[in-house]
Amino acid sequence: MTTNETGSAPKPAKDPWDLPDVSGLTVGVLGGTGPQGRGLAYRFARAGQKVIIGSRAADRARAAAEELGHGIEGADNAECARRSDAVIVAVPWDGHAKTLEALRDELVGKLVIDCVNPLGFDKKGAYALKPEEGSAAEQAAALLPESRVTAAFHHLSAVLLQDTAVEEIDTDVLVLGEARADTDLVQALAGRIPGMRGIFAGRLRNAHQVESLVANLISVNRRYKAHAGLRTTDV
Repeated sequence: MTTNETGSAPKPAKDPWDLPDVSGLTVGVLGGTGPQGRGLAYRFARAGQKVIIGSRAADRARAAAEELGHGIEGADNAECARRSDAVIVAVPWDGHAKTLEALRDELVGKLVIDCVNPLGFDKKGAYALKPEEGSAAEQAAALLPESRVTAAFHHLSAVLLQDTAVEEIDTDVLVLGEARADTDLVQALAGRIPGMRGIFAGRLRNAHQVESLVANLISVNRRYKAHAGLRTTDV
């Protein structure tokens, strides 16, 4: 048996698919009344996760939660953030910074999962925007220095997520973050939704190209009348 410089045996490499049990986590969805937020809330609740939808207007969040069912609750954004263990940011890009700035205190210590895609649209279709910080996820990390910011769930079709007749979402979820413990949690959450896998894809400095790829998927979907996702081969 080989030893390291301290004379002890080296630790075995961690199995990348040895992920934690996240079934007891409460998932909050900021922007949970929009298409992507509603879809994610529905899928997690359908998988047995406790879910709280957040909105600027609590009554709007409660109405959406009642419509979705599966035990989903609705609250204003601040209450949603306070009561959740993991908080998905699914707000429109133009409200991203303002929303997070307002919730900095409520999100202290929380696992924050940013799925916002900064995009512009013109006659040629969708195109990627590059925030001053580099990406939406990096903007979130800058605005929330005491939160555990990750990035994931960018490439999911809101149509498929909300379709009650669809049993499985056939796609991989690219997960980015600075701490393995946090990205493992997000990967495990992705795996709660039938058909999905969470795949580690690097640190937050690599989030821009992941967010930008949505512009390409929009072009794919328009050409082929599809709801395209991603699969990572040989993993």
